Amino acid sequence: MGVRTVLDLLRHYPYRYEDLRSATTVAQLREARASGGEVNLMGVVRQVKHVRLRGRVRAKTTAIVDDGSGTITAIWFGRPYLGSALKPGQRIFMRGRAEVTLAGVQLLVARHRVVPEDEPYSGELVPIYPLTAGLSNYSVQKMVARALAGATADKRASALLDPLPAPIAARRSFADALWSLRAIHQPASLEDADKARARLVFEEFFLLALAAALRRAAREGEASPDFSKAASQAALMEFHMQLRSLLPFQLTGAQGRAIDEIVADFAKPSPMNRLLQGDVGSGKTAVAAAAVLFAVRAGHQAAFMAPTEILAAQQFNSLTKLLSPAGVRVAMLVGALRRATRDDILDQLRRGEIDAVVGTHALLTEDVEFERLGLVVIDEQHRFGVMQRAALRAKAGRVTPHTLVMTATPIPRTLAQTVYADLDISVIDEMPPGRKPPKTFVREVGSKDKIFAFIREQVQQGRQAYVVCPAIDESERAMHTAVAQAEELRANAFKGLRVGLLHGKIGGPDKEKIMRMFADGFLQILIATTVVEVGVDVPNATVMLVFDAQTFGLAQLHQLRGRVGRGAAASYCILVASDESEESARLHILEKTNDGFAIAEEDARIRGRGDLLGTRQHGSMKFRLADPVTDFSEFLEAKKDADALIARDPGLQRREHARLAAFLAAQDTDIALRASS
Repeated sequence: MGVRTVLDLLRHYPYRYEDLRSATTVAQLREARASGGEVNLMGVVRQVKHVRLRGRVRAKTTAIVDDGSGTITAIWFGRPYLGSALKPGQRIFMRGRAEVTLAGVQLLVARHRVVPEDEPYSGELVPIYPLTAGLSNYSVQKMVARALAGATADKRASALLDPLPAPIAARRSFADALWSLRAIHQPASLEDADKARARLVFEEFFLLALAAALRRAAREGEASPDFSKAASQAALMEFHMQLRSLLPFQLTGAQGRAIDEIVADFAKPSPMNRLLQGDVGSGKTAVAAAAVLFAVRAGHQAAFMAPTEILAAQQFNSLTKLLSPAGVRVAMLVGALRRATRDDILDQLRRGEIDAVVGTHALLTEDVEFERLGLVVIDEQHRFGVMQRAALRAKAGRVTPHTLVMTATPIPRTLAQTVYADLDISVIDEMPPGRKPPKTFVREVGSKDKIFAFIREQVQQGRQAYVVCPAIDESERAMHTAVAQAEELRANAFKGLRVGLLHGKIGGPDKEKIMRMFADGFLQILIATTVVEVGVDVPNATVMLVFDAQTFGLAQLHQLRGRVGRGAAASYCILVASDESEESARLHILEKTNDGFAIAEEDARIRGRGDLLGTRQHGSMKFRLADPVTDFSEFLEAKKDADALIARDPGLQRREHARLAAFLAAQDTDIALRASS
């Protein structure tokens, strides 16, 4: 769970509290006829019956408890020790689910405590923590209590726990870190917990913004490639004229804005570090091609890295088609190349005879050298770690190349500004004219036969289809699994059709082969998990069927939907929900809009940030308490303070910031290590 140190433990925050402070009465429960809700109750045990059971439950304990207003039947399952621990006459506090039955009121007890007769019971707020298999809430409570006791006893600990500079904490009337940690883990009141959360959320955002500001400050001190040759007024006019002549279509307004922002970065003395965010099919490749063309016109080389060989081949073909008429020499470098071909490409790169190279992780090997690398483009950047991106940039030698990273994952503006706080962001928020978005339908499981018949009809017309399941096999406890569906559909609904199976347990080369067979049209139907979420462009695919769609986030479903609708034919996305829950009801949002950014905002509002932060890559700040969407105003305040501090002390060299630099160094971010050095 990412808890490796005592500091991590103290910042493993509860996500809610059970309020055990006030108790209801049996009479109130009877009067309200409340059933199914969690309640607190205090009473005296009158009778106890304990029965040992076979199987996993092992025991059932039943007690009659009298609270003065009436009696209630309290039931415990699976606690064999209660046979000797629970006795008539004991005063007991209980929390559990109340049920009104024909036999009277029952309480299925979740937790209880025997309270001595002379002890006034005021109750408590019990913190509920994120857990994992084998870890109980009580265990975390005990460990946190020990850590807090140790920190309280050690005067040095208070300073080590508090990264906020005293002037900032005082100006914003924040309590110190130790009080805040005690108040969020062991709150005397919900008001104290809220006060502690406000300080700790600000602290989390402040550290994130500080790391981003440090990264920016470090980058501004780095030497960038000289693009002045292509940045003069006359050269810029010639560049735009040449770009328009090369493109077989007219740029959208959003594409034009993105290109202008990139060109403006190229003219600055510090290296560009920009994120290009655009929905599937919005035309990010054309913007990247423009950046490559500019770099080549400035006398530099470009490296374009994609996560898979099939995507690299797709980008290579696009760049070659667009840029070769301008004399731009494009090559592809992937692991599957023959040794002689690879050596020839490496020699040409070293001599500067290749202007742009498109590749996979193969670009990162030590023998890949450039004569004058000036631009790095990284496609689907969340597939690459911080160290991999840095390794490619390092191949530019004594300068830091301009870097453009791209993603097709729509991210709400608020989330993008926090998660990617160190990047400048360009957004392509409009689609090219003429593109037909897929028609989306939400259907119940009972409609499967009609859906399968529709897919067969599409295949008979020469089209292809995806069938996506949330899990690989039955070990993952999903209603629809890829392996089981492949077996069933090959034998029945899709008998006689060429059906492929693709999932994460299939090795890299085999995975590439299956995707290529689908891209080439040999496979008519591809049954897969979400490994196809970011995949090759298959214009002939017209149907995306997603089983158990209620288990996915809206943004992820929108990504899957983007796999179809890339050709001239009408396309369809069919979302099959396995129940009629609230989770299923939200799917109808996708029937109403194809705007990826609007969908991402709605997803963040409904499900919180967790679903979206699945795109988080190695080396980024982890949010333990803060929510970048709902707490965005707090982020802006924290960023203001962080930027002002770095403007005064760009390297955190001042004595008053030594503790802050040390605290940053303990965080799991590459920029933190840079700050400590």
